[in-house]
Amino acid sequence: MSTPAGTRAAAGLEPLLTARGVGYRYPGGPPVVEGVDLDVWPGDVIGIAGVNGAGKTTLARLLAGHLRPSAGRVLVDGRDTRRERVEELARVVGLVFQDPRTQLFARTVHDELAFGPRNLGLAPAVVEERVAQVAARLGLEDALDASPFSLTGPRRRLVALASVLAMAPRVLVLDEPTAGQDHAVGTQVADLVRTLAAGGTAVICVAHDLPLLAATATRILVLRDGRAVLDGPTRSVLGDGPGLAAAGLTALQVTRLAAAVPSLLGRPAVLTVDELVALLAVRPRSAEAGR
Repeated sequence: MSTPAGTRAAAGLEPLLTARGVGYRYPGGPPVVEGVDLDVWPGDVIGIAGVNGAGKTTLARLLAGHLRPSAGRVLVDGRDTRRERVEELARVVGLVFQDPRTQLFARTVHDELAFGPRNLGLAPAVVEERVAQVAARLGLEDALDASPFSLTGPRRRLVALASVLAMAPRVLVLDEPTAGQDHAVGTQVADLVRTLAAGGTAVICVAHDLPLLAATATRILVLRDGRAVLDGPTRSVLGDGPGLAAAGLTALQVTRLAAAVPSLLGRPAVLTVDELVALLAVRPRSAEAGR
């Protein structure tokens, strides 16, 4: 868990990424992102949720510097993305696209993982060390000589993720990392996000997958029509059933189930089955005293 922003600011620390009044419109169209404010600190896991068309992917690309704001500004390590090349911003922030086919291009998985570190100007020995490390972390050691396009969909997604991790970004932006994937991949992604955050990497996770955000995020922004309509600690946002519904989202099933249990009324939102089981296993003291 990251340190509260107020404490970090008081210590003279600066966020890794800042967005202020950020907006974007495609040429000739209406705004697709409007007035988004965000501070991202080391170890944060920020969830960005919303229905299709809410502006999530556009916001992800703005935060990673792949798009330049039409309004407001994004600062990456203090540098305005409107004035920096994407290649330079990639030293700090890495974006993993929703569709890995738009990100992969090399003949082998090894070359895919090595491309980013080479572009950063790292020594060949360091490049090979990075490749070996991320391949081991994501279980890709046996695929290094294979074409990424010969792999299954889930493994291609892991290659795209590994290719960004090989550059050791301080901020990692994931666009729908579990879309179309099975439970095993979802669990692997959640474990990786928690491990990265514990090591100080900030993660911004765009996801329809609310269970993934419940398991990993420290803060969630919910977008509707390009605006943040909910923004706060994960438990608070995911416990706001009416607010989620207004944004076209459905609260987690376990949260809705727990809200219907009389003994749990007035408690903070329940986000996992394990939490619910633990709470139901605790008998009220009055019941114990009457035995």
